[in-house]
Amino acid sequence: MEDVWKTSLPRLNEAAPDFSARTTQGPRKLADYRGQWLILFSHPADFTPVCTSEIVAFSRAYPRFKALGCELLGLSVDSTFSHVAWLRSIRDNFGVEVPFPIVEDQSMRVAHDYGMIQHGASDTSAVRAAFFIDPALKVRAMVYYPMSNGRSVEEFLRMLQAMQTSDQHDVATPEGWQPGDKAVLPPPATLAEADARAKRSPDSVDWYFSRTGLPRKPAPRAKAPKKRPSGK
Repeated sequence: MEDVWKTSLPRLNEAAPDFSARTTQGPRKLADYRGQWLILFSHPADFTPVCTSEIVAFSRAYPRFKALGCELLGLSVDSTFSHVAWLRSIRDNFGVEVPFPIVEDQSMRVAHDYGMIQHGASDTSAVRAAFFIDPALKVRAMVYYPMSNGRSVEEFLRMLQAMQTSDQHDVATPEGWQPGDKAVLPPPATLAEADARAKRSPDSVDWYFSRTGLPRKPAPRAKAPKKRPSGK
Protein backbone atom coordinates (compact mmCIF):
# COMPACT_ATOMS: atom_id res chain seq x y z
CA MET A 1 0.00 0.00 0.00
CA GLU A 2 1.45 3.37 -1.01
CA ASP A 3 1.85 6.25 1.43
CA VAL A 4 -1.11 8.64 1.41
CA TRP A 5 1.25 11.59 1.87
CA LYS A 6 4.49 12.03 -0.02
CA THR A 7 7.51 12.32 2.24
CA SER A 8 9.35 15.57 1.70
CA LEU A 9 12.07 17.54 3.42
CA PRO A 10 11.77 21.25 4.23
CA ARG A 11 14.45 23.59 2.90
CA LEU A 12 16.44 25.93 5.06
CA ASN A 13 15.45 29.60 4.82
CA GLU A 14 12.20 28.72 3.05
CA ALA A 15 8.65 28.73 4.39
CA ALA A 16 7.90 25.96 6.88
CA PRO A 17 5.22 23.52 5.70
CA ASP A 18 1.83 24.68 6.92
CA PHE A 19 -0.18 22.53 9.29
CA SER A 20 -3.31 22.49 11.43
CA ALA A 21 -3.65 19.79 14.05
CA ARG A 22 -5.17 18.60 17.31
CA THR A 23 -2.94 18.86 20.35
CA THR A 24 -3.07 18.27 24.08
CA GLN A 25 -3.88 21.97 24.45
CA GLY A 26 -6.50 22.22 21.71
CA PRO A 27 -6.18 23.03 18.00
CA ARG A 28 -2.92 24.52 16.78
CA LYS A 29 -1.79 25.76 13.38
CA LEU A 30 1.54 27.08 12.16
CA ALA A 31 0.18 30.62 11.80
CA ASP A 32 -0.42 30.73 15.57
CA TYR A 33 3.33 31.05 16.02
CA ARG A 34 3.98 33.95 13.64
CA GLY A 35 6.05 36.65 15.30
CA GLN A 36 7.94 34.29 17.62
CA TRP A 37 10.41 31.45 17.33
CA LEU A 38 9.13 27.87 17.35
CA ILE A 39 10.89 24.56 17.84
CA LEU A 40 8.77 21.75 16.40
CA PHE A 41 10.17 18.41 17.50
CA SER A 42 8.98 14.86 16.92
CA HIS A 43 9.44 11.80 19.09
CA PRO A 44 8.99 8.14 18.04
CA ALA A 45 6.35 7.09 20.59
CA ASP A 46 4.68 7.89 23.89
CA PHE A 47 5.55 5.85 26.99
CA THR A 48 9.14 5.21 25.91
CA PRO A 49 12.16 5.97 28.09
CA VAL A 50 14.24 8.19 25.79
CA CYS A 51 11.22 10.23 24.69
CA THR A 52 10.13 10.64 28.30
CA SER A 53 13.58 11.94 29.28
CA GLU A 54 13.41 14.49 26.46
CA ILE A 55 9.92 15.72 27.33
CA VAL A 56 10.94 16.11 30.98
CA ALA A 57 14.07 18.07 30.00
CA PHE A 58 12.22 20.32 27.55
CA SER A 59 9.55 20.99 30.18
CA ARG A 60 12.09 21.99 32.81
CA ALA A 61 13.85 24.28 30.33
CA TYR A 62 10.62 25.79 28.98
CA PRO A 63 10.95 29.09 30.92
CA ARG A 64 14.39 29.59 29.34
CA PHE A 65 12.98 29.08 25.84
CA LYS A 66 10.11 31.47 26.63
CA ALA A 67 12.60 34.10 27.80
CA LEU A 68 14.18 33.88 24.33
CA GLY A 69 10.83 34.39 22.60
CA CYS A 70 10.53 30.74 21.60
CA GLU A 71 7.66 28.27 21.92
CA LEU A 72 7.92 24.48 21.89
CA LEU A 73 5.63 22.05 20.07
CA GLY A 74 6.02 18.27 20.32
CA LEU A 75 4.63 15.70 17.88
CA SER A 76 4.20 11.97 17.44
CA VAL A 77 1.90 9.73 15.43
CA ASP A 78 0.12 8.65 18.64
CA SER A 79 -3.38 9.85 19.51
CA THR A 80 -4.28 12.76 21.76
CA PHE A 81 -5.67 10.25 24.27
CA SER A 82 -2.29 8.51 24.41
CA HIS A 83 -0.53 11.88 24.76
CA VAL A 84 -2.80 12.90 27.64
CA ALA A 85 -2.24 9.61 29.49
CA TRP A 86 1.51 9.94 28.96
CA LEU A 87 1.63 13.53 30.23
CA ARG A 88 -0.36 12.48 33.30
CA SER A 89 2.16 9.70 33.92
CA ILE A 90 5.05 12.17 33.59
CA ARG A 91 3.35 14.49 36.08
CA ASP A 92 2.72 11.67 38.55
CA ASN A 93 6.11 9.96 38.27
CA PHE A 94 8.49 12.84 37.61
CA GLY A 95 6.65 15.75 39.22
CA VAL A 96 6.79 17.69 35.95
CA GLU A 97 3.89 19.48 34.29
CA VAL A 98 4.42 19.60 30.53
CA PRO A 99 3.69 23.25 29.61
CA PHE A 100 3.69 22.95 25.83
CA PRO A 101 1.29 21.08 23.50
CA ILE A 102 1.90 17.71 21.85
CA VAL A 103 0.48 17.27 18.35
CA GLU A 104 -1.62 14.24 17.41
CA ASP A 105 -0.51 13.16 13.92
CA GLN A 106 -2.17 9.79 13.36
CA SER A 107 -2.62 10.55 9.66
CA MET A 108 1.15 11.23 9.51
CA ARG A 109 0.54 14.23 7.30
CA VAL A 110 2.68 16.63 9.35
CA ALA A 111 5.35 13.97 9.81
CA HIS A 112 5.57 13.39 6.07
CA ASP A 113 5.53 17.09 5.18
CA TYR A 114 8.46 17.65 7.53
CA GLY A 115 10.37 14.50 6.57
CA MET A 116 9.96 12.96 10.02
CA ILE A 117 9.15 9.50 8.62
CA GLN A 118 12.33 8.08 7.14
CA HIS A 119 12.47 5.55 4.32
CA GLY A 120 14.00 2.32 5.56
CA ALA A 121 12.90 2.86 9.16
CA SER A 122 11.71 -0.20 11.04
CA ASP A 123 8.18 1.21 11.45
CA THR A 124 6.11 4.34 10.89
CA SER A 125 7.29 6.05 14.08
CA ALA A 126 8.62 9.54 13.59
CA VAL A 127 12.36 9.84 14.06
CA ARG A 128 13.82 12.40 16.47
CA ALA A 129 13.58 15.41 14.19
CA ALA A 130 13.53 19.04 15.27
CA PHE A 131 12.90 22.20 13.27
CA PHE A 132 13.80 25.74 14.33
CA ILE A 133 11.23 28.05 12.76
CA ASP A 134 11.76 31.80 12.93
CA PRO A 135 9.17 34.57 13.52
CA ALA A 136 8.58 34.83 9.75
CA LEU A 137 7.73 31.08 9.76
CA LYS A 138 10.83 30.09 7.81
CA VAL A 139 12.83 26.95 8.62
CA ARG A 140 16.21 28.05 9.94
CA ALA A 141 17.72 24.81 11.23
CA MET A 142 16.96 21.08 11.22
CA VAL A 143 18.30 18.40 13.56
CA TYR A 144 17.86 14.63 13.14
CA TYR A 145 18.72 12.03 15.76
CA PRO A 146 18.30 8.25 15.65
CA MET A 147 15.54 6.68 17.72
CA SER A 148 18.04 5.23 20.18
CA ASN A 149 19.63 8.50 21.30
CA GLY A 150 18.18 11.52 23.05
CA ARG A 151 18.74 15.14 22.10
CA SER A 152 20.54 17.79 24.15
CA VAL A 153 18.21 20.55 25.32
CA GLU A 154 21.24 22.70 26.20
CA GLU A 155 22.42 22.47 22.59
CA PHE A 156 18.98 23.56 21.37
CA LEU A 157 19.15 26.61 23.64
CA ARG A 158 22.66 27.40 22.42
CA MET A 159 21.65 27.05 18.78
CA LEU A 160 18.62 29.27 19.24
CA GLN A 161 20.70 32.01 20.85
CA ALA A 162 23.36 31.66 18.15
CA MET A 163 20.84 32.21 15.35
CA GLN A 164 19.26 35.14 17.17
CA THR A 165 22.71 36.67 17.64
CA SER A 166 23.52 36.25 13.94
CA ASP A 167 20.24 37.88 12.95
CA GLN A 168 20.63 40.79 15.34
CA HIS A 169 24.31 41.61 14.73
CA ASP A 170 24.98 40.29 11.19
CA VAL A 171 27.73 37.96 12.43
CA ALA A 172 28.44 34.23 12.43
CA THR A 173 29.17 32.08 15.47
CA PRO A 174 32.16 29.70 15.57
CA GLU A 175 32.30 26.16 16.85
CA GLY A 176 31.24 25.84 20.47
CA TRP A 177 30.09 29.46 20.69
CA GLN A 178 28.31 30.38 23.89
CA PRO A 179 26.40 33.57 24.74
CA GLY A 180 28.97 36.17 25.77
CA ASP A 181 31.71 34.77 23.51
CA LYS A 182 33.08 36.70 20.57
CA ALA A 183 31.48 36.05 17.20
CA VAL A 184 33.18 35.99 13.80
CA LEU A 185 32.64 38.35 10.90
CA PRO A 186 31.38 37.05 7.55
CA PRO A 187 34.19 36.64 4.98
CA PRO A 188 35.06 39.84 3.09
CA ALA A 189 33.48 40.21 -0.32
CA THR A 190 36.09 42.45 -1.96
CA LEU A 191 39.90 42.65 -2.16
CA ALA A 192 39.91 46.05 -0.45
CA GLU A 193 37.82 44.71 2.41
CA ALA A 194 40.12 41.69 2.72
CA ASP A 195 43.21 43.94 2.89
CA ALA A 196 41.59 46.15 5.51
CA ARG A 197 40.46 43.16 7.52
CA ALA A 198 43.97 41.66 7.54
CA LYS A 199 45.36 44.78 9.21
CA ARG A 200 43.02 44.58 12.15
CA SER A 201 44.60 43.51 15.41
CA PRO A 202 44.32 41.58 17.65
CA ASP A 203 40.94 40.20 16.55
CA SER A 204 41.97 39.26 13.00
CA VAL A 205 43.95 36.04 12.66
CA ASP A 206 43.97 36.53 8.89
CA TRP A 207 41.89 38.32 6.30
CA TYR A 208 39.21 35.61 6.33
CA PHE A 209 39.04 35.01 10.09
CA SER A 210 38.15 37.96 12.30
CA ARG A 211 36.56 37.81 15.71
CA THR A 212 34.32 40.56 16.97
CA GLY A 213 32.80 41.42 20.28
CA LEU A 214 29.09 42.07 20.59
CA PRO A 215 27.51 45.13 22.13
CA ARG A 216 26.62 44.60 25.73
CA LYS A 217 23.10 45.30 26.86
CA PRO A 218 22.99 48.72 28.54
CA ALA A 219 22.83 48.56 32.30
CA PRO A 220 19.46 49.58 33.72
CA ARG A 221 19.40 53.24 34.63
CA ALA A 222 19.14 54.03 38.30
CA LYS A 223 15.90 55.62 39.32
CA ALA A 224 16.15 59.19 40.55
CA PRO A 225 15.54 59.44 44.28
CA LYS A 226 12.15 60.70 45.24
CA LYS A 227 12.07 64.22 46.59
CA ARG A 228 11.24 64.40 50.21
CA PRO A 229 8.33 66.63 51.17
CA SER A 230 9.50 70.02 52.38
CA GLY A 231 7.33 69.78 55.46
CA LYS A 232 5.55 72.99 54.67
